[in-house]
Order: sequence, then C-alpha cells, then structure tokens
Amino acid sequence: MQCDQLDKAGLLDQQHLELIEGELINKMGKKRPHVNALAYLMGWLASVFGKDCVLQESPIDVAPQDNSTSEPEPDALVLKKPYHQFITSNPRPGDLKLVVEVADSSLYFDLTKKAALYARAGISEYWVLDVTSHRLFVHLDPQEGKYQSVKEYKEQESVSPLSAPDAQFLVGSAFLVKE
Repeated sequence: MQCDQLDKAGLLDQQHLELIEGELINKMGKKRPHVNALAYLMGWLASVFGKDCVLQESPIDVAPQDNSTSEPEPDALVLKKPYHQFITSNPRPGDLKLVVEVADSSLYFDLTKKAALYARAGISEYWVLDVTSHRLFVHLDPQEGKYQSVKEYKEQESVSPLSAPDAQFLVGSAFLVKE
C-alpha cells in the first residue's frame, strides 16, 4: 500500500501513520490513561476470544471502494480465525468479529470518520472507548454506510459483544488504576 512505499523510501521518519480517506493521519503518542485502558481491554478480549484471535494496532482492509485510500489500524480487533492464518493479506471485514478504538483526543474522529469507514465496510460491531469521559459507544447494524444502532454505556454499565453474549465487559473496569 502507499504507506508501505513511503516507509520503505524513508519518508515517514519514524512516525506512526494511518491512511484514512487518502490522508496520512499521525497516530500521536498515547497518554497513560489510553495505554492503561487499552492494556486492560486487550487482556479482557484475549480472555474471552483467545489471544490468537486478538490483535493490537494491526491494519485491516475496509470496503473495496475505500481500500485504495484507507488502511486503518484499529487499537484492537478480534478475528474470526487465528491471526497466523493471515500471512500475505490484511484481515477483511468478513474476518472481523469486533473492532475497537480507544479515544482521548480522537473521539470525534473515531465517532464520525472511522465509524463511517467501518460501517461502509460492513463491520458488524465497532466500539469506541472514551477515556476522557469513561464511557463506551457501541455501534451495531451497519447499513448503507451508517450504523443503525449506536448506544452509549456509562462506566457502571456492562456490555456483551455480539459474538460473545455471555461475556460481560464492565466499562468502568478499563479506567481503574491498579496498584
């Protein structure tokens, strides 16, 4: 992809970039609350789905019409089959159970551009974990480029992924500092 070519040419200068709708987005350094929330979430996802089906910041394919201009790298994703089965290509939307972004300064972008990109791809479930306000937005039922259902969960509430209805994720647990 274009990012790979720029990187090989040495033009990215050690930046972590993501291609979204033709723009290179600098994935800025993460603050401690973001790092902690993602670490907790990754552990929880691995315990529910198995560590071989959970990836962090890994590129995915999106809708065919968007693939030439977008190669997002969600903070976390859950695959339908183990990651080692993707040797030469990115996981496609049909290979994904769940895509998650952890947001502090990127909340608006994640709830708008990223949500539209993932909905156009038909990704069945998309979560945005809002580190600043301690809440979770769950996007379901993608149709015609939009999620038909977007529900906000507060930190005292729990939610279950579609593909693991017996597993309960307590939103506030991602924000607890463990000593």
